[in-house]
Amino acid sequence: MRRPKLYLETSVWNFFFADDAPEKKEITLKFFKKIETKEYEIFISDIVIEEIRRAEPQKRRVLLELVEKYKPKILEIDIEVEYLTKAYINEDIFSANREEDAKHAAVATIHEIDALISWNLKHLANFNKMEKINGVNLKEGYLKKIELITPMEVSEYEL
Repeated sequence: MRRPKLYLETSVWNFFFADDAPEKKEITLKFFKKIETKEYEIFISDIVIEEIRRAEPQKRRVLLELVEKYKPKILEIDIEVEYLTKAYINEDIFSANREEDAKHAAVATIHEIDALISWNLKHLANFNKMEKINGVNLKEGYLKKIELITPMEVSEYEL
């Protein structure tokens, strides 16, 4: 049986240690427990690594250790990702200053990931954004619909 493919955007890794948001941290920890059972195939991109590297040194070290522990497959940002990112920005789905969020969606789309997992409710994990992204994807020839959801939807409910 094929395991669902999940792209873990940077906020998911951050909430593993979010003592200031105990409910989201608990859900995130539960989500990672499911990952440990190998129920899902997990992915990140170079963008996630870049965002982690901008964290303050102690947090950066801990986040990189977490990524090393769970060993997600790292997807590269290539010309196709750049093109789709620009399409999202040109269609006003993302503003130019949210280019990294657009790249997360583009890389997940191009690699036919089942769901992009994020705690970024404003810019990624929401129904309106998902519908607009999938509309552009269809227009650009990407037929597989991508889900944009939080770790809660994966922890509590199955894909």
